[in-house]
Amino acid sequence: MTRESRISGNTIAQPGRRRCLKLLGATAAIAAIGGRAHAQRAATVRMVIPFTPGGPTDIIGRAVAQHLSEAWGRPVVVENRPGAGSSIGAQVVARAAPDGNTLLLTASSHIMSAPLLPQLPYDPVKDFTPLSIAGFQPFVLAVAAEDAIADMAEFVDVARKAQESLSVGVAGIGNASHYAGLMMQREQNLRFLFVPYSGSSMLMTSLVGGQVRAGLLNTTVATSLIQEGRIRGLGVTSLQRWRQLPDVPTFDESGFPGFESSAWYGFLGPAGIPPAQVEKLDQDLRAALDSPAVARIIRESGLDPLHWTPAEFGRRMRDESVQSHSLIADAGLLPAR
Repeated sequence: MTRESRISGNTIAQPGRRRCLKLLGATAAIAAIGGRAHAQRAATVRMVIPFTPGGPTDIIGRAVAQHLSEAWGRPVVVENRPGAGSSIGAQVVARAAPDGNTLLLTASSHIMSAPLLPQLPYDPVKDFTPLSIAGFQPFVLAVAAEDAIADMAEFVDVARKAQESLSVGVAGIGNASHYAGLMMQREQNLRFLFVPYSGSSMLMTSLVGGQVRAGLLNTTVATSLIQEGRIRGLGVTSLQRWRQLPDVPTFDESGFPGFESSAWYGFLGPAGIPPAQVEKLDQDLRAALDSPAVARIIRESGLDPLHWTPAEFGRRMRDESVQSHSLIADAGLLPAR
């Protein structure tokens, strides 16, 4: 082989090898990206519910999980993590990677009970990304059917004269019904004797039996009791009359202008989920919540659908965080730090 041919061969072969190496590198990079994308698509999504199975949050969450699993083509597994005022489940999500593969379906107590829990290992607002609202449920202020109090005006008058001795049952301190009661106190400069119960069913029994003078009941429990004539509804805490209780006025109609206090149920993720992914998660969750099967379950669970954007949801959380701290402080319930 001549010198010219060796040089010619070398000058041709070297660029060829470089192009080959570049092609192999690009192929490997594409394969890696595709592998990561496939792994993300195939990853199991966890939907953490910080309450026991069988309640409305659990029932709604499982219906949404099934819908999302079919839409995404990958498993969406519900994990019930109850305990410590829902903080056990919330902590799991707060510590998760912000990749959209860990969701929290929780209630407004996530925000409202925080002032009573100074040792929380997370910030209920800053450590979460608001995604989508599932629905809301107002409360009904009620008395026993035989009680002499006929309406909200009479209730306020009796409460003012009672000077902190009028007992009002709520489903737990820091619960959304307690929050509504604290708002009532502030609006009318009243003081109630709050009696906390571990759930609405026990509160219902005490109200009917006369162990408490009044109670703030969720609409699911209150509706059946009012329709059966066992209790009398004085006012509902939503801005519009409740669909199943058209004869019970709102607080707004009864001397509490603009009063609104309801329990919301919604989906959160860990803090730091990218905005584009937040928008996609909200769209997919909203599609699931608006589907006929899930929408029916929401209504059968005693909730009404509610459409907030993630930004609106975030504002509500921040506002409730500020207001709940203020209400708890006014009531003298802030724990020592």
